[in-house]
Amino acid sequence: MKRREFLGLAALTTALAATTVLMPGQKAFAEDKKWTIGFSQVTTIEPWRAQFNKDILAEAAKHPNVNLIITDGEDKTEKQVADVENLIRQQVDALLISPKESAGLTGVVQKAIEAKIPVFVLDRNVETKDFTQFVGGDNKLIGRAAGEYAVELLGGKGKAAGNVVEIWGGMGTEPAHDRHDGFHEFTDKEPGIKYLLDKQSGDWKQDQAYNIMATALRNNEKIDLVYGHNDPMAYGAYLAAKDVGREKDIKFVGIDALPNEGVQLVNKGELTATFLYATPGAEGLRQALKFLGGEKVEKTVILPTLKITKENAPQILKDNGL
Repeated sequence: MKRREFLGLAALTTALAATTVLMPGQKAFAEDKKWTIGFSQVTTIEPWRAQFNKDILAEAAKHPNVNLIITDGEDKTEKQVADVENLIRQQVDALLISPKESAGLTGVVQKAIEAKIPVFVLDRNVETKDFTQFVGGDNKLIGRAAGEYAVELLGGKGKAAGNVVEIWGGMGTEPAHDRHDGFHEFTDKEPGIKYLLDKQSGDWKQDQAYNIMATALRNNEKIDLVYGHNDPMAYGAYLAAKDVGREKDIKFVGIDALPNEGVQLVNKGELTATFLYATPGAEGLRQALKFLGGEKVEKTVILPTLKITKENAPQILKDNGL
């Protein structure tokens, strides 16, 4: 399942794209046990995934007693299965995995569990509940936040009105359905809001969203708001509107809020807002270390979201050194 197109993180992607990255622990304290933790990443060539790896590597650097092994599934289920099987053979102390697809990775996750390896599932789930913990965002919650803000932009609760274009991610993906369902929990209560398209999938890609929006612009004289299931698609819609001189008449809302991507677009005024879909890398590693240290961990950890607009985007960029 593909989720995001690259929007300017080429340098970071190149740095992280090796099949296996070994993060040797710094000089360990004598009293600390050395932990080898494997992380099976689905791909490294999408910007959100590149940030995901960057976050987990930064967290690992804080722990001198951690050897972190990162594998790259190259966006192929069979490659990711082979990567996990290799980590099991290496007898890692814990396995972190962000699956390409639930069904295809469930079997090998079960193998790791049967090998007594604690498994921490990150971002996308698998079809077993025997893992140690799930860490990730709540796509429906983020969709609700986006829907609530859309109602505000279109006039407020009970008064909202306008024509909306929604551009889906992959139609067969759970995140896209959750982002749709959460959004509509708010917007469907407003009789003045009209949807101009049947379900249109941009497959998380900027160029496909551009084409969808270009068609919508040709067929509709008035469009008030675009809701893209991620920032690249919202930006693709913006570019289509800009090419025909209509971008100033439309609000553009996306999801992800990578500092070098969505937050920058909001700061430049090209997107109206984006909503943070935080990567679970750093928190996943922290939770694994808690568990290995004998602490109890919750079965599920849901990461919070954040609405980013022109008001708070500059501070977020400053906090990220941008």
